[in-house]
Amino acid sequence: MTLVIGLTGSIASGKSTVSLMFDDFKIPVIDADKVARDVVEPSKPAYKGIVAEFGEAILREDQTLDRKRLGSIIFSDDEKRLTLNSIVHPEVRKKMIAERDALIAEGERCIVLDIPLLFESNLTALVDKTIVVYVDEHVQLQRLMERDGLEEQESKQRIASQFPVKEKAKLANAIINNNGSKQESYEQLEKILTDWQIN
Repeated sequence: MTLVIGLTGSIASGKSTVSLMFDDFKIPVIDADKVARDVVEPSKPAYKGIVAEFGEAILREDQTLDRKRLGSIIFSDDEKRLTLNSIVHPEVRKKMIAERDALIAEGERCIVLDIPLLFESNLTALVDKTIVVYVDEHVQLQRLMERDGLEEQESKQRIASQFPVKEKAKLANAIINNNGSKQESYEQLEKILTDWQIN
């Protein structure tokens, strides 16, 4: 029996850092962001849908998506963000399910689906248990500004575009408090996996 864990957090919560820690436990991770990048490559169905909806102004010279330009459009317009999600999410879901099912067929004891919008996109049915990587809002804001080189206003806008991490934490089976050091987060993950009899 394979345990499928859904890992989520909010922007700049340190979810990617925690995601990499699963390597130490020999647990494969299917990363929704990587899958999302793959499904919007030229010639893929989601790419065609995005160009049809948003126009060629969002393309680079090499015909790939200009993520920065697209990001600035969708983070300031809820309707456009929902439109983009309605094009990309079904393709991401399809590919993640195929990858998950292939790993289950190979007999993996545990698989992680790393999905930033796990709760917002109603994808909890794809997993057995959920872990939320949690940080306080001021830490999140600081990390986002440093990581992406954004102004405070734009950072706040991006944070506000997601379901509050406090609300996600209430819905989770387990929480990793990522306000401290990487080592502290690692120890929390180790304990969760031990409690769930994975480690």
